[in-house]
Amino acid sequence: MTCTRCEGLMVQDDLIDLQESYHPMRLQGHRCLSCGNIVDTLIQRHRMVQNSHLRPVPASAPEKPFLFDLIKLTA
Repeated sequence: MTCTRCEGLMVQDDLIDLQESYHPMRLQGHRCLSCGNIVDTLIQRHRMVQNSHLRPVPASAPEKPFLFDLIKLTA
């Protein structure tokens, strides 16, 4: 498995949940050996929920800089 952040090697790791969420206190996840990125079932679930609500941002015309009009008036 490769890391989504740095393309490094992910290894299986035993994680301890110190805040005792609705997951068991000890759970298994994956940790990147290069950057330390951690992915477990809770993190993966949150990412899937966030990605399901994303909508593409419509492309708009580039805005004219605010100072452009001021410079034009003083020139």
